[in-house]
Amino acid sequence: MEPEMRPARREPEGCLVAAVRLPVRIVVLVVVVPVRMLWDLLALCARTLHRTVLRPLGRCLLVIPFTWLWRAVLTPLGRGAGRLVQYLVVAPAVWGWRYLVVAPARWLWRSVLVPVGRGLARLADALLTYLVVAPARWLWRGVLAPAGAGIAWLVRHLVVVPALWGWRWVLVPVGRGAAWLLRTLVAVPLVTLWRWVLVPLGRGLAFLGREVAAAFAVAWRVAGYVSRAAGRAVKWALWQTVGRPARWFYRSVCTPLGHFARDAVWRPARDAVRAALSAARRTLRRALL
Repeated sequence: MEPEMRPARREPEGCLVAAVRLPVRIVVLVVVVPVRMLWDLLALCARTLHRTVLRPLGRCLLVIPFTWLWRAVLTPLGRGAGRLVQYLVVAPAVWGWRYLVVAPARWLWRSVLVPVGRGLARLADALLTYLVVAPARWLWRGVLAPAGAGIAWLVRHLVVVPALWGWRWVLVPVGRGAAWLLRTLVAVPLVTLWRWVLVPLGRGLAFLGREVAAAFAVAWRVAGYVSRAAGRAVKWALWQTVGRPARWFYRSVCTPLGHFARDAVWRPARDAVRAALSAARRTLRRALL
């Protein structure tokens, strides 16, 4: 059986890490909390504006007119234009290409160009054989092959042997000396600088960056809690100072007054108007009969 995967143990953090982490998180929290509260307020206003104003306005001014325009005007026009292009442009172009271009080109290729090409190929083959291949074969057998041994001896003693001597006694020692100088004057200082200066500096900067990023993440979450708590408090205060009195006023004052106006004023007036209209209709009917 395979061994169980155990989570890696975190090494204990030193006093220096704690001494850097706590001030950084405090400073970042003080900076982030107002920003997060302002962000939540702006997001709330944007959502409210979008739901109440922008979405209905955009639907009335853009979506409905463009939908009607697309369905009633552009789609029929597009279909008609497509059919016109099909019958007036595409079909004639296909016919012209097929019978005016492809057919003559096919006849020209089969009847003229292929026979002419075959004849030219045979002529070129004969000329190449008698003017190039045969003289080159004679030149190789009669001249170059006998002279090849002397040329090889000259190349060996005038080029290969001096090149080997120069490589062994000049280039190799010079290369070794240059390599030693590069190692002593360049490689060793660079390795020392990398190991004892750049690596510790990079680790310190990376540690500081990680701590700042973690501090921002923690501060953003804490600011979210604070912002939501402040929003609930404002909501509760508005409900206690505005919402509850308004609800009491609506239920205790406006609703009874509305019922009184409906029962004492509107219904009697409506019944009286209906009775008057009925009497007028009856009178007019009698007068006409």
